[in-house]
Amino acid sequence: MTAGMTKPVAATGEDGRHLYTCPLCEAMCGLEIQVKGGKVAAIRGNRDDTWSRGHICPRGATLGALHEDPDRIRRPMIKVDGQWQEVSWDVAFRRCTELLAPVISEHGIGAVTCYTGNPLAHSFSLGRYTGVLLGMSGIPLSYSPGTVDQWPKNLSSHLMYGGWWSFPVPDIERTDLLVVMGANPAASQGSLLAAPDVMGIIDGIRKRGKVIVIDPVRTATAARADEWLPITPGTDAALLLAVAHTLFAENLVDLGNLALHVDGLDRLREVAADWPPERVAAATSIDSERIRELARELAATPRAVVYGRIGTCNQEFGSLASWLVDVVNILSGHFDVEGGAMFPRAAAWSVTVQPIPGLEDGAPEFGRFRTRVRGAKEVLGQVPVSCLAEEIATPGEGQIRALITVAGNPVLSTPAGHKLDEVLPTLDAMIAVDLWLNETTRHADVILPGSSPLEQPHHDDLILNFAINSIANYSAPVFARPDRDAPQEWEILIRLTGLCTGVPAEDVDVAAIDDGFFDYMAYTKGLDGAEIRNLYKLGGPERILDFTLRTGPFGDQYGKYPDGVTLEKLKANPNGINFGPMIPQVPDVLGTSDGKIRLAPQYLLDDLPRLAARLERPADELVLVSRRHLRSNNSWLHNVGPLMKGKDRCTLLMHDDDAKRREVQTGDLVTVTSSGGHIDVPVEVTDAIMPGVVSMPHGWGHGKEGTRMAVANGSPGVNTNVLSPPTFIDEPSGNGALNGIPVTVNPVRT
Repeated sequence: MTAGMTKPVAATGEDGRHLYTCPLCEAMCGLEIQVKGGKVAAIRGNRDDTWSRGHICPRGATLGALHEDPDRIRRPMIKVDGQWQEVSWDVAFRRCTELLAPVISEHGIGAVTCYTGNPLAHSFSLGRYTGVLLGMSGIPLSYSPGTVDQWPKNLSSHLMYGGWWSFPVPDIERTDLLVVMGANPAASQGSLLAAPDVMGIIDGIRKRGKVIVIDPVRTATAARADEWLPITPGTDAALLLAVAHTLFAENLVDLGNLALHVDGLDRLREVAADWPPERVAAATSIDSERIRELARELAATPRAVVYGRIGTCNQEFGSLASWLVDVVNILSGHFDVEGGAMFPRAAAWSVTVQPIPGLEDGAPEFGRFRTRVRGAKEVLGQVPVSCLAEEIATPGEGQIRALITVAGNPVLSTPAGHKLDEVLPTLDAMIAVDLWLNETTRHADVILPGSSPLEQPHHDDLILNFAINSIANYSAPVFARPDRDAPQEWEILIRLTGLCTGVPAEDVDVAAIDDGFFDYMAYTKGLDGAEIRNLYKLGGPERILDFTLRTGPFGDQYGKYPDGVTLEKLKANPNGINFGPMIPQVPDVLGTSDGKIRLAPQYLLDDLPRLAARLERPADELVLVSRRHLRSNNSWLHNVGPLMKGKDRCTLLMHDDDAKRREVQTGDLVTVTSSGGHIDVPVEVTDAIMPGVVSMPHGWGHGKEGTRMAVANGSPGVNTNVLSPPTFIDEPSGNGALNGIPVTVNPVRT
């Protein structure tokens, strides 16, 4: 265990040196923030941080601009005759009651739904209290970006390990061969992989070993790798099956100490026998001998790992690809061992990762209900987020008539979000918990703003479950919130929860619901919440953090282990505490009823005929894939001036050969058309993408009337999700397929 050294740190609201953990991505970099005259004067990496050791990216350096953004909402707003008015919190909560109570009274709570955005994963309050809104409000079905991001990974982990958030992550600090599939950590800084300075670590791997990137685009990560293998979008699962075939055929399978904890090896051998490299080479665009050599490299390297991320998830075979990444790591002996794929051990556990009632043992009991309009099946409590628009638009029993959004912008971030944009004005009530008047919240009746990131404490909740080290790093707020009487975000969520159960928002007993939630968390650990609550003067997320730290793997267990960690001890170590790298955890981490890894879940095997049919499908003229950029983060950082400098990033990447055939060149405007719609966008000709593939970034499409985002509206771009057909999904998980969309591209002739 390592703890940081202590240097003078200014108190909240004072000028001087502040230490803060960046909340903008999974790298969780420690920052040193200098405040002068009540404003951020400088931000740099904190060299004493026990996790990030001084690393910082362009996003973290702009937290001051984010905090001081003049467009950020600082007071509650209600819409009166189509115009926004700032009001007091009492008035805002009364308006929430006036809007939502009649809907529930007439149509029931089933007419209300909620959309929760991905900033929740990084928010101190929202990350710990969204479960109150989703679990205690009675809202039967909620929507999230999970079904356009990582739901295949939740599904495969649930089926294999009995834990829907039990994600193995690559132990990149100790590996010698890293195979990256569908991920670009040079832009994302890590995704479902929390590590400081990922690219620095990757450079270290290259010095002692090898890095291979498998991706249709030569990303910034691929450009720094030893080898780039272009692959046809959507065929990752076929490639991995051929690798598994080779491992079996050449007697390279070695489970090591994992053998006693694996079920289904013989069944998987039977399945893989039908997928030799020759069968998949043409479809994947990777030579059969290179596929065999990849399998041999993995088997021959003592410390190696395959890492698959968003490109392997949001495609039409996302569940198969996510499952097979883990399968190949297991078969090649690189699972639950140093340098391979390992299960992280978070210092503070998260309520989010708890098993779903009724599905604790990994049973594939999906489709417990289906959506009213499309008949889409439920998977792990979620349905495709693209169903939301039609559930609002279609009259009849069960029609959605009221929506609560929490830190989300689904108009820009979900498939066919433009359709959602069209129907949101038809709602009887819409309440948004958000900091900006964006493309989605402009349709709200009430906007309830929370704190800026620098006005609240920070200690990651869910993200620590993806970290390559077990860390704990509490940050005190840098600034005090100007409105001292304003409720915190967790209190806002509790009031909305109470409102959904029939209590006027302004009359909700916040402390009582908070205590009930705390008692539930204590119950999950076999403890008496009422008894433990006597130890605390105040409730809220700090009480929850102290509880999850103390009952976590390094905690003091409320005095049982006096040297264990508590929130008080963590606050005394402002540079954080690092409890070390991952350790083998199988079988302890498994939640399956038999305590074994299910290597060949039948639910996923049933999807193989669909993949087999894909191999026979004629090639499309062009297919579209998404991409990320280091100076962006979905849609919500496009209003930060320093991040928007430089050339236009909302462009269509196209290979030279494809551009020549269409007589277009860099800067020309082209029309991109899919079965979902069409957009006009400038083209960027490059050799950093394979022929037959084009690429667009997501999160753009600003400039809509009624928004208040001056910087973003100055460079609006276009919304690539217009091209995403709502029904183009990964069928086992319901995740949207945002990669591999068939498109045509034609020049716009003036």
